[in-house]
Amino acid sequence: MKRSGSCAVPKPTTKESTVAVQVTKSKKDHDGDITGLCGDGWSHSKSEAVSNIRTNASYYYVSVGGRTVNVRVGQRGGRDYLTTSADDYSPNNLDDLDDC
Repeated sequence: MKRSGSCAVPKPTTKESTVAVQVTKSKKDHDGDITGLCGDGWSHSKSEAVSNIRTNASYYYVSVGGRTVNVRVGQRGGRDYLTTSADDYSPNNLDDLDDC
């Protein structure tokens, strides 16, 4: 806790400070790699989304047809990439979302 005068001010926990962000579209490069995430009135680059996920500033999720999955950071060949949690339902995969 952080002290302010004689009152103790609680520090926000990760859960309290994390913002849920619904992804409705994804930006892809010519190879089909995810380079950004978009939603209603916002757009985040891949690097911004990766940073937000790693620092618990935001968590991203996709919800299609009543099925919701979280967006997570993976690594391949030492490089970060964005993907959704596996659930055997392709419409909520980042690759299958409309382009930003």
